[in-house]
Amino acid sequence: MTDTNTAQSFSDKWNNNPNLAFEETLREGSEIFNWILNRNGFADGNELRSFLATKKHILDAGCGNGRVTALLQRYAPSESELTGIDLVSADVATENLKNLSNVSVHQKDLLGDLSDLGSFDFIYSQEVLHHTKNPVGAFNNLVSILANGGEIAIYVYKIKAPIREYTDDYIRNAIIDLPYDKAMDVCRKITELSKTLSELQIKVKTPAIEVLDIPEGEYDIQRFIYHFFMKCFWNNNLSFEENAAINYDWYHPQDCSRHSLEEIRKWFKDAGLKITHEFVDFYGITMRGIKA
Repeated sequence: MTDTNTAQSFSDKWNNNPNLAFEETLREGSEIFNWILNRNGFADGNELRSFLATKKHILDAGCGNGRVTALLQRYAPSESELTGIDLVSADVATENLKNLSNVSVHQKDLLGDLSDLGSFDFIYSQEVLHHTKNPVGAFNNLVSILANGGEIAIYVYKIKAPIREYTDDYIRNAIIDLPYDKAMDVCRKITELSKTLSELQIKVKTPAIEVLDIPEGEYDIQRFIYHFFMKCFWNNNLSFEENAAINYDWYHPQDCSRHSLEEIRKWFKDAGLKITHEFVDFYGITMRGIKA
């Protein structure tokens, strides 16, 4: 396989933004907190705590700066052992999680040998597999260290509306060879548009436009553009630079596969997993399954 810029993209992202969305991920009731829990089938922190109550060995596969590792640690039993792995940001996560005694972090490739980690009764790998050169291979590699009766939860990008797909790839191809600072300059301009659209607070109603894969409904104008035309992320609880880094996270990495629900169901079936939860939104597919 040819080398891509993906590892460098994420190394630059995390080293320049080591605390990106960390506090918002942990803040119960925040937009990011709710997005993580709700798409995984948990209404609130109590439901997550109940789910994790029997999980003694937990893996955050592709942990980034460790923000979700910290979230899982907060709601898991105190005797649980949590492991985070990441190819490029293990040192960032290690620093962020240094005060958590039951957490360890290792530099690992999801497509490499993971056998020395042992086995896990819960593996969380979200917003990661689509950034590998072989997403299904990385998935199967994680399943190989899932204990019998253990559960794996993944989130991957879905195939989006056609204009959104075109725009995303057009911008990605335009900035793919730019260094971090230059790519961020582009993403800051997109972020400025995102912020402006959000501040308009305008709702638009649309009929179903099947040819563009736009469902009938009423949408906030910023989300309407975001859903169907281009990635233009904005969250009022994050700084401007954090919002720009999240847009960079989408546009700069070259490895960025998108998938269908049927495809992900097949991954689980072929791996011998029983699907326990699935959720599809405008951006991605979340699925959990148990190893029989």
